Amino acid sequence: MKLAATGLLVAMAALFAASRAFEPAYPWLAWVKAFAEAAMVGGLADWFAVTALFRHPLGLPIPHTAIIPRNKDRIGDSLATFINENFLVPAVVARRMRNIDIAGAAGRFLKAPAGEGTRIRQGASRLIADIFEGLDDERLGGIVKGAIAQRIQKMQVAPLLGHALASAINEDRHVPMLEAAIRWLSRALDANEELIREMVHKKANWVLKLAGLDAKLADAILDGLRKLSAEMSTDPTHPVRIKVEEALAQLANDLQTNAATQAKVEDLKEQLLANRSVALWIDAIWQRGRESIIRAARNPDAAMAGRLGDVLRSMGESLEQDRRVRSAINQFVRRAAAGMAQSYGSSIVMLVSETIRSWDARTVTARLESAVGRDLQYIRINGTLVGGLVGVAIHALDTI
Repeated sequence: MKLAATGLLVAMAALFAASRAFEPAYPWLAWVKAFAEAAMVGGLADWFAVTALFRHPLGLPIPHTAIIPRNKDRIGDSLATFINENFLVPAVVARRMRNIDIAGAAGRFLKAPAGEGTRIRQGASRLIADIFEGLDDERLGGIVKGAIAQRIQKMQVAPLLGHALASAINEDRHVPMLEAAIRWLSRALDANEELIREMVHKKANWVLKLAGLDAKLADAILDGLRKLSAEMSTDPTHPVRIKVEEALAQLANDLQTNAATQAKVEDLKEQLLANRSVALWIDAIWQRGRESIIRAARNPDAAMAGRLGDVLRSMGESLEQDRRVRSAINQFVRRAAAGMAQSYGSSIVMLVSETIRSWDARTVTARLESAVGRDLQYIRINGTLVGGLVGVAIHALDTI
């Protein structure tokens, strides 16, 4: 465009010279000379104006030229102020956002055709797998395990245990556990009969041993314990069983209200967390979980990817069909955008201003000229042609 504008100016100069040379022989060329003369003036004037925006014409330090390089900081501040006052006003942002259905667009995207949905699921699965494989296992595992241990340390375990035990007792969910404990006691008696007999024999005095009563005493003890376990198993109102239930209820209450009991539980919790076996157990849980996530995510047809797709599709359908949810989300987005404009608008415009300030004059000139230079060359062309027409008009008035 520079070549076109400059070429037109040169053509007007050549036309002026030719018409001036042949005017005595051809008087009508006076009109052509008037056109070319005024066109040269208009083209040169617009060339000067366009060039003065970006640099000194012909390198001469003429006042009020190279306007953009000399005033780039003021231009940056003015542009930032213009953006802040006309675009980043909360009311303007909210009014603009009122006509945009963000929730509906999100719903249509999530409720995509099969190909789109598959791509989303596979992409999400690959992203999850890449994250878990890319992050340092030892460091990430340490963070996860440390977070779990820290969470447990901060948590008061005793009231939770007490509340859970009380709820189980109130809903009779402790009964199967109690009956299982009674059955275990019965099996333990059968498995350790010889050990019990040996203990009774060792504790009995020489008189009982001499009379052979130690064996009868062991039989009586074993029979009594077996009878006790059988009665407790079949009779829900057995006194010992009631005592055990009362003890459990008292324990549930102490766990929730008794400071001494709570302190003992917390101390036990700290001992467990400090135990190496517990640390190894947590580490094993983390490793199994990490491997399962990676294995599921690497398989595009795995349940994880399929369920993710189902969840996304369900969310999309809900956003499209539920007008209240869509309205609530759009309102939230609108308020968030207006809030961001109010809170961070000044920071955004400061970024614009400081970025332009950081550019050198040559960079600013080159970027602006590349953006609007083509249109400015049209000004030169128009100035040349309009100037020529004005010259013809003036020549016509002069000949009247």
